[in-house]
Amino acid sequence: MTKKKQISAPYYNIGQLRVDFWTGLKNETTELARCNNGSANQKSHIKEVKEYLRKLESVESFFAFPGFHRMKSFSQQLEDGRYGELARNVAEDVKQLVSDSYRGNPRFLEEDLLNEQTQHATGNQGVSKTYFEVLFVEEMTEQEELDLRVDMAQLRNPNDQFTYGVVVKRSFQDALIALLFNFNIQAVVVRYAPSYYSKGIEPEVKPYIEYLKKLDFSSKPEYELGPILGRLIRQFRPELDAYYVTDTSLGNLKDKTISAFNRIFYRKEDLQEIHLTIMRGIEERYEAPFFSALKKYSQKPTGVFHAMPISRGNSVFKSRWIKDFGDFYGRNMFLAETSATTGGLDSLLQPTGPLKKAQEMASDAYGSKRTFFVTNGTSTANKIVMQALVKPGDVVMIDRDCHKSHHYGLVLSGAFPVYLDSYPIEEYSMYGAVPLEEIKEKLLKLKAAGRLDKVKMLLLTNCTFDGLVYNVQRVMEQVLAIKPDMIFLWDEAWFAFAGFSYLYKQRTGMFVARNLYRKYNSDKYKRFYKQYIKDLPEGECSLYPDPDKVKIRVYSTQSTHKTLSSFRQGSMIHIWDEDFKRKSESTFLEAYMTHTSTSPNYQMLASLDIGRRQVQFEGFELVEKSLELAMVLRAKINDTPELHKYFEVLTIQDFIPEKYRETGIEEYYDKELGWSRIEEAWEKDEFILDPTKITLNIGKTGVDGDSFKNRYLMDKFNIQINKTSRNTVLFMTNIGTTRGSVTYLVNCLMKIAAALDEDIKALSGAEVKIRDARIYSLTCEVPPLPDFSHFHESFQAVPGVPGGNLREAYFLVYNEENYEYIPLDECLEAMALNQVLVASSFVIPYPPGFPVLVPGQVVSVEIIKFLLALDVSEIHGYRADLGLRVFKQSVLDRHKTTTSIGMKQTKGTYKPK
Repeated sequence: MTKKKQISAPYYNIGQLRVDFWTGLKNETTELARCNNGSANQKSHIKEVKEYLRKLESVESFFAFPGFHRMKSFSQQLEDGRYGELARNVAEDVKQLVSDSYRGNPRFLEEDLLNEQTQHATGNQGVSKTYFEVLFVEEMTEQEELDLRVDMAQLRNPNDQFTYGVVVKRSFQDALIALLFNFNIQAVVVRYAPSYYSKGIEPEVKPYIEYLKKLDFSSKPEYELGPILGRLIRQFRPELDAYYVTDTSLGNLKDKTISAFNRIFYRKEDLQEIHLTIMRGIEERYEAPFFSALKKYSQKPTGVFHAMPISRGNSVFKSRWIKDFGDFYGRNMFLAETSATTGGLDSLLQPTGPLKKAQEMASDAYGSKRTFFVTNGTSTANKIVMQALVKPGDVVMIDRDCHKSHHYGLVLSGAFPVYLDSYPIEEYSMYGAVPLEEIKEKLLKLKAAGRLDKVKMLLLTNCTFDGLVYNVQRVMEQVLAIKPDMIFLWDEAWFAFAGFSYLYKQRTGMFVARNLYRKYNSDKYKRFYKQYIKDLPEGECSLYPDPDKVKIRVYSTQSTHKTLSSFRQGSMIHIWDEDFKRKSESTFLEAYMTHTSTSPNYQMLASLDIGRRQVQFEGFELVEKSLELAMVLRAKINDTPELHKYFEVLTIQDFIPEKYRETGIEEYYDKELGWSRIEEAWEKDEFILDPTKITLNIGKTGVDGDSFKNRYLMDKFNIQINKTSRNTVLFMTNIGTTRGSVTYLVNCLMKIAAALDEDIKALSGAEVKIRDARIYSLTCEVPPLPDFSHFHESFQAVPGVPGGNLREAYFLVYNEENYEYIPLDECLEAMALNQVLVASSFVIPYPPGFPVLVPGQVVSVEIIKFLLALDVSEIHGYRADLGLRVFKQSVLDRHKTTTSIGMKQTKGTYKPK
């Protein structure tokens, strides 16, 4: 593969560039204010200030605060020689920007532009208001823009809960850039027909808008640009309210134009109507129906005569012995504790009120057709979906190293799993993801065996624990070409945040489902397919789905609590299934009833509701900031020699073989080149690495991952992480990560590195050899990762065809006479005597945390060697005191007879010592 030249930039995103420019301007204006008039230093600082102002003007035009006009006032202060005033104003702006204080109690800094009446209309500055910005897209003069700002400011009510600033962009291109850069924008008003081209995109901005180049609509007439912009808002920032001002009569407006906007205005309608509509749109999204209902209910005086003494805190705050429990959690927690489903509340099992509305609002936010709240984790969500969609005898193609809940779901449903192997990353004792070629190979084998009609579901983990993300659209399109009614279950437990960044969103189940449904139902695709089939050589298989047969049926399970704001175990099931109402709704609701508690935790449900509100308003910003912090952490570790001596951030090429990276990207950051622009890789590559998952290779410390986690991170610094391997630890940034926490982590790693330096100095010659041996073991002596072997003949669904009877093998062990234990270190000897060992339980080492053996699976030499080489303390399903639990040979023989499946007799017999 030819290595492609990667586009890079000196900053990861426009936010980093913006902060750096403002900091530079503050430093230079401070020094300028201290200089003597006419000195050489003064002239030098004036030159630097002018350069920073030039750079910032190209960026600040996309923001209302401080904004382009504020930059002009700074230029005037510089020209007038008011250096002290300039330094004070710049310092104040930087303070508000860095602290975000302008968004909680905004101080409008356009006072020099607005008259006294308008200043009064902005309201009492002592009243806390939530601030956002509105983008107006229209070709207008500077005076018209000023008039617009004045008019909109006069419409604001001092008592409003929300207030906003105005951003004006005069072209289609500039509007798109503003949507990409400005996370404060919550509403867009496209007024009439904007022009297409920007008047000038400065060099500082260009590296951060590379992937917008493919959106070329320059050939379109201007009257079409407004509707196109509306559709692009729905694609890139669907959480925003979009409004259109036009002269086109309603009868001449196209349906896709009407659907692209929340509301369409006509020229005769005044700004007050637009202002009121903007405010109403914000209020509607701000509503959290169940959270509000629970708050209201908690304040009602009630008499408690049901089965919850803890309700209202009555059994807690009256107690002399557990009052500290109530003091710790606070009275509101107990006031909201109830089992009532009436009185303004609702039933999760059959919602008709605020819970129903909360789930509908979540569906809109996450882009699904239906969304269901789950209060006992994604493990249960996975079992609900499995039980709802597959029945005994159906075939499920499943990622072998997926979460254990899926394997147990297969046991419950009685479906036959066809296990798919991920590519191994042996150097770091972890698995990657399942290549598309592996999925298609197994699917075509099932088709050749006449089993395609039995195949019901493809189940994959997206993204994986380690951060590997599938090309969801490519997988679905190529699978649907073979099996047009395939149901997809994407386990997005670690990917709840992905729907709020276009970079991530394009690789999520819900986003792709909607896109493919539109694509396959379009006349353009139908014409293409008709011609494609006509030209297809006889006997060749189609590489594209038949639009007359294809059905888009996609389910995503989401651990909201893992990456968004929710109490622990708060999860969701998102559904985009065009056959849901007709085929699956009744079985889904039955499965939901089966696994959902009749006493769900209301605080958890309220947190799911309020978490939805948060991501609709600030998800775009928070995801971008968590990405930025992840990138900063990567760069800091790579650029600091004291850290790089012991720690190495694993790169994209460490995780993903070259053949799965068609764009050739190798890493997000290079010390010499800066930040790679990664948009093309996220669009095209078969797999990509989620940057917020930072895997640190610690092999050079001589300490294994589990010991490093406990001995250093937890015991010394109280740093919590989720996952380790033999020689790695995994750090994750999320929407709650702060700059301070990243700084603290770097500081702790520096201290650990210094402590390791001191330890090494104190080692004797013999101890150095021992340490070197440990390092060699962790970096070079890595155990080979075993693939899934195969199901024993007794437990194959059909002889010689992928698929096993997991349920039957699982329940055989309910009779303890059917199994025996063999010590792990004696297994290889038994296998050398041709004894077939068949697992009778799930065997799940932590890490990696997925089954290396499932009931009915033949134990391979590679699996035993892997288990023997593991140096982890936790292996579920394996007892170190007894050994590996396997089926007795007599059971296999008897089961072979009853299932009428032939099997080869073993030549030797092994007797445990």
